[in-house]
Amino acid sequence: MNDNKHRLATDATPDDHQTADEKDGFSLSTEEKHDVEEKQPPRAAVLHETIRLQGEEELGRSIPALGWSALAAGLSMGFSMLARGLLHRHLGDAPGAFLIESLGYPLGFLVVILARQQLFTENTMTAVLPLMTHPDLAKLASLLRLWSVVFVGNIIGTALFAYGILHMPVFDHATHEALVGIGAEVMANSPGQMFSKGILAGWLIATMVWLVPAAEQARITVIVLTTYLIALGGFTHIIVGSVEVLYLVFSGGAGFGDYVFHFGLPTLLGNIVGGSCIFALISHAQVRGDEA
Repeated sequence: MNDNKHRLATDATPDDHQTADEKDGFSLSTEEKHDVEEKQPPRAAVLHETIRLQGEEELGRSIPALGWSALAAGLSMGFSMLARGLLHRHLGDAPGAFLIESLGYPLGFLVVILARQQLFTENTMTAVLPLMTHPDLAKLASLLRLWSVVFVGNIIGTALFAYGILHMPVFDHATHEALVGIGAEVMANSPGQMFSKGILAGWLIATMVWLVPAAEQARITVIVLTTYLIALGGFTHIIVGSVEVLYLVFSGGAGFGDYVFHFGLPTLLGNIVGGSCIFALISHAQVRGDEA
């Protein structure tokens, strides 16, 4: 009898001794389970909290700090126009020229984001999440203060870049014509198109802001692909577009009123709607829904 019991025990299959967790997949060591956990993408709540904390930090910065950083960002964004214009000047009408010249568009974004300079359209996402998480008048006032300082600093930077590039004896006539052509292309849109395309640009920038913390080593790829799509679609971005249109204005190809009312206001509103009212709101609602 005892021999039969021993035989039954030794004949038991490995599955009879497996835990419920092991039956769900491969049996892993503690170290391997830790490796699996590290390779999991962060939850939406983790991304939300990461960006919210960045927003809290930005809301607490002083006006001079914000202003100088925003000025630097406006100047840096000028390189998106310049890179695209130089590529257009040298590619001419070559097959696929537009696809290649549009690769110059992400340059300004790479400089601004990697250098952590203040870009207005990034803050339509980053600085809004603290207000959505804890809505009160103090947070709203801090957000409006941040937006005002950063927007003014960005626009001054774009104007200085456009004016400087136009008047410095650096580029030939063909390059000048290429840069003027970029501004004229933007102004060919109606105000309604400026607004609609601005929504898509704002949405894409907010998407980029959401993805970058999770991208780690792929940050540059995320930035390039997202902003390259803005260039391909001809979507309107208030900061890059300001460099392009102000270059046209300073060249005598458009009036300052055209810049403000035909391009500026519709594009600004579109970027805010796309970045804050759509993407940021939906992302925040998603996290709140997971907590419910």
